Amino acid sequence: MAAARRPVGGLADAVFEQAHDDPQRVSFGRKDADGQWQDVTAETFRDEVLALARGLVAHGIRFGDRVALMSRTRYEWTLFDFALWTLGAQSVPVYPTSSAEQVLWMLHDAEVAAIMVEHEDHAMTVGSVIDRLPRLKRLWQLDGDAVAELMEAGARIDDEVVHRHRRAVTPDSVATVVYTSGTTGRPKGCLITHANLMFEADTMAQRWEPVFRSRPGDEPSTLLFLPLAHVFGRMVEVASLRNRVTLAHQPELSAGALMPDLESFRPTFVLAVPYIFEKLFHGARRRAEAEGRIGPFDKAAEVAVRYAEAMEQRTFGTGPGPSPGLRVQHQFFDKVVYKKFRDAMGGRIRHAMSGGSGMERRLGLFFAGAGIEIYEGYGLTETTAAATGNPPGRVRYGTVGQPIPGTTVHIAEDGEVWVHGDQVFASYLGNPEATAAVLHDGWLATGDLGALDEDGYLTITGRKKEILVTSGGKSVSPVGLEERVRAHPLVAQCIVVGNDRPYIAALVTLDQEAVDHWLAMQGRGPLPPAELVRDPDLEMEVRRAVVAANTAVSQAESIRTFRILAHRFSEERGLLTPSLKLRRKAIETAYSVEVDALYG
Repeated sequence: MAAARRPVGGLADAVFEQAHDDPQRVSFGRKDADGQWQDVTAETFRDEVLALARGLVAHGIRFGDRVALMSRTRYEWTLFDFALWTLGAQSVPVYPTSSAEQVLWMLHDAEVAAIMVEHEDHAMTVGSVIDRLPRLKRLWQLDGDAVAELMEAGARIDDEVVHRHRRAVTPDSVATVVYTSGTTGRPKGCLITHANLMFEADTMAQRWEPVFRSRPGDEPSTLLFLPLAHVFGRMVEVASLRNRVTLAHQPELSAGALMPDLESFRPTFVLAVPYIFEKLFHGARRRAEAEGRIGPFDKAAEVAVRYAEAMEQRTFGTGPGPSPGLRVQHQFFDKVVYKKFRDAMGGRIRHAMSGGSGMERRLGLFFAGAGIEIYEGYGLTETTAAATGNPPGRVRYGTVGQPIPGTTVHIAEDGEVWVHGDQVFASYLGNPEATAAVLHDGWLATGDLGALDEDGYLTITGRKKEILVTSGGKSVSPVGLEERVRAHPLVAQCIVVGNDRPYIAALVTLDQEAVDHWLAMQGRGPLPPAELVRDPDLEMEVRRAVVAANTAVSQAESIRTFRILAHRFSEERGLLTPSLKLRRKAIETAYSVEVDALYG
């Protein structure tokens, strides 16, 4: 399939074109003060974007200025994005959990002229470093009615002033400066152009039309709960608007907040990270166990996996497909288990996309067997989200799919994945040395290790910088082991250690919600963390997870010992990036005593 056509103009043009072509089309779902979903039409959104853009002009924002956005995922972020793009200004996303020093670095490095924050806590974070930000002239607070104030300020600005700015935007104009999560060192600002985002969004929507279009008569819609500070979330935002998908926002990633909104908004597809799909599965399993139906649920899960695997084999010509007996079982469980699972997410979801980290093969098979096809992909901030993805009708579970149309993937001699395509970023802001280290004649050296199979499907095997080398000289990629250990419902996180050590070991944290449920099912009450990590039954459960992970590797690569930690790794403690990736060096430093004990 050909790549999307070469883009023209800027991202905001679509807002005005759609309002002209189909003014009453529902572009957004937005919750009112009572928690009810209200429609926002293309015409209304256009008017709000224009009014906000006028307000930004009134406050001195001009073409090329950089404005930071520090908020959870909500409608106003999207409104600000498109208002800024209408003016040719550049948005600089900041994770709402960022520390004062992180905020200082990004706002200083990007020479930000203004910032939109969500609430008073964010304003205080910015305020604590504002004396070191002489270029920062404006701060607006969403919960302080900033949007209404800006719109009022711009009431006397003529629309033509805004449109002159918009007409000056070209595809090569920078749309946003997205800072990498920074597992090591300071985050780098990736210059993402209007062309990068338009190519990525349009190519994804064109190639994955069954996802974006669902089925005839079903208006496409999605609930966006990914952080808009992450490039994956921004791609969803842009792709939804450009391809006339009704978009709603959900600021909380917790299952308790997410599930009611999935059920009430009833999206036709979702885009998420594997962690969300893991939580959905484990949450359904815990509910079944609490209701005394764990046996049927586990049987249904096994049938879903076998059914999807048989369908996969038929697709690729390695098997005949599901047997008649398996089809009967699958039909039965579709009525009594899978339908309830889908109904809990609104009942209309048939497709999903996953990225950000690797998904365990069995989990993808379960969702497919339960009637929700997950298309796993791979990409970086530097590739404006997806560079590869599993194509509709030919999903190979456990891989991140084939290059998206218009993109080429090459595996270098040392196993590093290189990517070439129109979604590859322009450069790092003010950092030519770092840019030259990863960009080579249009090819991006990703830093990830991978392999392509005979059909061009990519499998990511690790990060070049994360390869462990034991004192015996054995090279071990930790990612696969960690993902397999995490597949156990009681495990929240796992980090594999062993660099310059005699063998591989691991630190493991627990999913407290799952542990509380597990204890309740045994007729036991909650345990203090100090007792919990020494509980022999819990240790046996984690040992099972480690043993299962070890079956996929050689003895020299296997986890010999592990330790359960009382507390999870968190972003607040500097142990996770905002996109939930492990900061390995920081974790090993923070838990140096525990790591040393593994080798005592």
